[in-house]
Amino acid sequence: MEQRHLGRTGLRVSRIGLGTLTWGRDTDEHDAADVMKTFWEAGGTLVDTADVYGDGDAEYLLGRLMEGLVPRRDLIISTKAGSVPDPDRRYDGSRGHLLAALDASLARLGTDHVDLWQVHAFDPDTPLEETLQALDIAVASGRARYAGVSNFCGWQLAKAATWQLSAPGTRTRLAATQMEYSLLQRGVEREVLPAALDLGVGLLPSSPLGRGVLTGKYRGDALPPDSRGASDHFGLFVEPYLDDTASRIVDAVSTAADGLAVTPLQVALAWVRDRPGVAAPIVGARNAQQLTAALSVEALSLPDEICRALDDVSAPVHRYPDHDWSTL
Repeated sequence: MEQRHLGRTGLRVSRIGLGTLTWGRDTDEHDAADVMKTFWEAGGTLVDTADVYGDGDAEYLLGRLMEGLVPRRDLIISTKAGSVPDPDRRYDGSRGHLLAALDASLARLGTDHVDLWQVHAFDPDTPLEETLQALDIAVASGRARYAGVSNFCGWQLAKAATWQLSAPGTRTRLAATQMEYSLLQRGVEREVLPAALDLGVGLLPSSPLGRGVLTGKYRGDALPPDSRGASDHFGLFVEPYLDDTASRIVDAVSTAADGLAVTPLQVALAWVRDRPGVAAPIVGARNAQQLTAALSVEALSLPDEICRALDDVSAPVHRYPDHDWSTL
């Protein structure tokens, strides 16, 4: 699998990453082992997790697999901290919480460092410089090799990345930002992606298949019984992308797939993988068969005319002040 630099850093990652959101809950150890082995044998290196995935079980399971199945040195492990199961406070970006969470993650993973450590979301109740100082401490202490953020809007990302580049002392450049990005969700193109490109921050798209909708499995009125859309804990997650607008985009993806003799999954994933600023889309798979289908995109590059057609049908509305004021 082709490797790419993560932002303006020396870290190289596989251009498709493996997500572990369902590990320890919907994906058991047997299926996770098959998925991990398939990913590793295909040349994949970037594995993404978080301390809250499966209430910590995803990290624990990943650690088990690194111990007995895949060498730690062959993987780029990325985890996140900052989300908390507190109804009164969804995010805790305090220095104390973040560093304690990192230590707990390392214990579950069974490793002395992670390759990329990200703040899971912006915490409005903690000064940003305090949150960023936790990243500096983690890198300076060797517990993390690189640092990034996740779910920061445009001004939050620009402020954080600029602070790290300009504040006095030894600061850690932001290597990555993880955001949802797909043909069904192009909101990052308004401000996040321009900021990331300008400041040298690599984009790691989550849900690059539109929460599974872009695979075409939801065409028609019925929900497949084994799909995320039909599950109790993922149904509300999928529902926003089952409207008429999404249906038109899925139809266009399917038409393109038919013309190229490939699958809608391959078309949708190739589109986001090759967008400017993207380092590696993060793909979740319940089993090795699903992952193999996603990894088959490695040999596909979309023709320019297909890209333009998909761009047109999924184009978000960009008006003042995102673009030229004269278009208002």
